Amino acid sequence: MAEAVPLGQVLTRLARADPGRPAITSAGQTITRAELEARANRLARAYEAHGARPGDLVTVALPNGIEFYAAVFALWKLGAIPQLMSPALPARERDEILALAAPPLVIGAGPAAVSGAVRLPPGYLPDPGLSDAPIEPARVSPSWKAPTSGGSTGRPKLIVSGLRGEIDPGYYGEALGQRDGGVQLVCGPLYHNAPFNFSMYGLLSGQHLIVLPRFDTIAALDLIKTFRVDWISLVPTMMSRIARELELNPGRHDISSLRAVWHGAAPCPAWVKRAWISLVGARNLHEMYGTTEGQMMTHIDGIDWLAHPGSVGRPLWGEVKILGPDATELPPGAEGGIYTRTGDGQPPGYQYIGAEARQIGGWDSVGDLGWLDPQGYLYISDRRTDLIISGGANVYPAEVEAALSEHPGVASSVVIGLSDSDLGQRVHAVIEAAAIPDDELRAFLAERLARYKIPRGFTFTGEPLRDDAGKVRRSDVRARFAPPLSG
Repeated sequence: MAEAVPLGQVLTRLARADPGRPAITSAGQTITRAELEARANRLARAYEAHGARPGDLVTVALPNGIEFYAAVFALWKLGAIPQLMSPALPARERDEILALAAPPLVIGAGPAAVSGAVRLPPGYLPDPGLSDAPIEPARVSPSWKAPTSGGSTGRPKLIVSGLRGEIDPGYYGEALGQRDGGVQLVCGPLYHNAPFNFSMYGLLSGQHLIVLPRFDTIAALDLIKTFRVDWISLVPTMMSRIARELELNPGRHDISSLRAVWHGAAPCPAWVKRAWISLVGARNLHEMYGTTEGQMMTHIDGIDWLAHPGSVGRPLWGEVKILGPDATELPPGAEGGIYTRTGDGQPPGYQYIGAEARQIGGWDSVGDLGWLDPQGYLYISDRRTDLIISGGANVYPAEVEAALSEHPGVASSVVIGLSDSDLGQRVHAVIEAAAIPDDELRAFLAERLARYKIPRGFTFTGEPLRDDAGKVRRSDVRARFAPPLSG
C-alpha cells in the first residue's frame, strides 16, 4: 500500500478538491462533500464534549442515511472507534451489546443501559457555535470499526478490526473498481459488514453514494436509472428479486449504466448468477466471500465463475486452507472446515470482545465447510452448524434453498433440520410465499435434487425470513415456524 491517510483526513481532502460535488443522497436529500466535512467536524467536537475520547468504542445505532455517515466520520476524526449496532434490536440484545462495549457515548440507540453512558438520540444536532474546521492534528483510530455479530452461538460479540483508522483509498478503489466521480447504490443495512465496508470504500474513493433506507426492488431500479448508478453491491435475495422484476417487465427499467456488480453474504443460486451474467456481462459481475473478522476475502468474476461454476474464487487478500476433523490439511477436492488467516506481514485481523477465537495453529475457523480445487478456487458447502444429517446422509440447506429459489412463487426460503426418531433429523423448509401445494413443490424439487434432500414438510409465511443483508438465524426461524416435533 502507498501512503496511509487518516480516514477523517481523506474526507477533508475530497472536500477541498471538489467541495460542491455530491457525497451522499438519501431519502430525497443530498449532502455535498464540503457539507459532510463540516458536519462531521462539528459533530466530532460535540462528541468529545460528551465524553468520547481517542480509542473509545462509541456505539452507533442509526438507520441508513446521511446521519449515519456523518456520525462515523466524526468518530474517525476524533480518533474513536465506531461500534456498529442495528437500531432495531430488541432491548435485551441491545443491552448485552452495550454491556460488552461499555461506550461513553451511544448514538441513536434506545435508552442506554450502560452506567455513565451519554445517549444522543437520532436527529441530534450539535451546537451550531462549534467550529466546523478540521480537527488538527489529524487523529488515527486504533481500529477503524467494531461491528456486532451474533454468530452461530446466538450470543452477541464485538469484532474489533485489527486495521487502524487510516487508508490508502487508491488500494481499495483499484481492487474493487471504485473511482472518483462514480455513482454507487447502497442497498444493505449499514450496521452489517459488507454494506458498511463497500460504501465507505466507495465514499473514500470519491464515489457519490445513493443510499436506500432499506431495500426495495422497484426503488432500487428507479434509483439506478435516475442517477445512472455504475457500482452496486447486492445479496442473492436482492439479485433474484431484481432479476424477476426485469423478466416480468421488460423495457420498464434501465440498468445499462451498471459497470460493476458485487455480491456476497450468502450462497448465490446458479440460476441467479447466470441471469446476472446475462444482464451485465460476465466481466462486470463479481462475487466475494469473507468474514466480518477480515482475515481473508476471496473474489471471482463471472468469467472465472463460468470456468469454475459454484466457486467463490481465490483470495484477494489473506490465505485459506481446508482442515479435516484431526486438524490435518486436506488435499484438493476433499471437504472439510474452512480456515483463514491474514497474510505474512499483515496486521492481526481482529480482536473479539465477548467470545474466544476458534484457532488451530494461527488459522481461524470461519464455521463453514468447503473444499479447494487444484487451482486454489474455493467452494462453500454450508455452515457447519447448519448441516443436516438425515438418515446418515449430509444435506446442505444452501443447496436445497437454491433449488427452491428457482420456483417462481418462492420469494425466499430457510431449510432447517428437525429431530426425527427414525432419521435423526428430517429436512423441513420454511418458505416466504403464498401456500404452494406440497406435491407441486416436491415434483419441482425432484427434477433438481436427490430424493433424500427434498424436504419432508413445508411451512409458508408472509413474513421476511432474512434481513436486508441476506442473513438469517436458523434458530430463530425454527422457534417461530417449525411444526411440533414428531416422535
